[in-house]
Amino acid sequence: MRDGDHHLVVDIGGTNTRVAWADGASVLRDTIQRFRNADHTGIAPILESYLQGEKINGAVCLDMAGPVQNNRGTLTNLDWEVSRENVTAATGASHVCVLNDLQAQGYAVPHLGQSSLSHIIPASGTLPAQAASLVVNVGTGLNAAQVFHLDGRTLVPPAEAGHISLTAITDRERRFVDWLENAHPQPGMEDALSGRGFERIYAWLAEQSNCPAKSASEIMQSAKSDPIADDAIRMFCTFMGRYAGDLALITVPAGGVFLCGGVAGHFQPYLASHGFIDAFRAKGRFSNFMDQFPVSLIIDDYAALTGCAAHLCEILQHR
Repeated sequence: MRDGDHHLVVDIGGTNTRVAWADGASVLRDTIQRFRNADHTGIAPILESYLQGEKINGAVCLDMAGPVQNNRGTLTNLDWEVSRENVTAATGASHVCVLNDLQAQGYAVPHLGQSSLSHIIPASGTLPAQAASLVVNVGTGLNAAQVFHLDGRTLVPPAEAGHISLTAITDRERRFVDWLENAHPQPGMEDALSGRGFERIYAWLAEQSNCPAKSASEIMQSAKSDPIADDAIRMFCTFMGRYAGDLALITVPAGGVFLCGGVAGHFQPYLASHGFIDAFRAKGRFSNFMDQFPVSLIIDDYAALTGCAAHLCEILQHR
């Protein structure tokens, strides 16, 4: 058992859950354990297994892949309910808070070092202190969160920004949206800008050439030899850049735009060469305005745990 200065942080994904101890805002990397969700009936057995049946003196912060309200949520892809009450019962913690997984990424942003980031559009100078930031998650789903700072506190309001309407600018994109709408009425951005969205883009392009559809992994593996795959990657990167740029105009994130998520990570080699940067900046007479916003990819697999630790640290300091 750790002493009262150490707290438990938990990152509940769609497939795996990571649990670790944190000292203040720092995750103790040697304490991280990974659990397969399919092997457990809920979060309580995982916590009990990690703690080996003991109770803790400190606090717990969890983030989860699903909407959260009042420290209670249900996983999007599993019938798990996570709440302050069931976590307290499993751990004996003195304080419990539950976050959406993208909120945790937002709370991590002020604590990420250069080794945790890959720069897509480098900063042109020193970033303003306490400036707003924007986190964009592209993975199994799509979402974004704004990060604000006020009176020594980091604020990351929840959002469901992946479900805004899918917009098309070119005639070609409009044909794709029309095709997509036949199967998915009123398509949102997530219907094109996610893992399954990437597969839909390829399927639409392949259909025009009487070629079979492919899985996302097959598309990426054939990118150098299959012109349809290269075209699908370019179209996907363009949608991603435009989406991030639109949200940047809403947020004005002088502190930077941070991409995260498994799908965004897979596209890292193509973001600079396949249209992301041009689409991010293509805002008509506001194109020059976009130059002030650096864009980075979060490459730290444990960033959400860091966000939980940082948020918990702030909460306990202001109690």
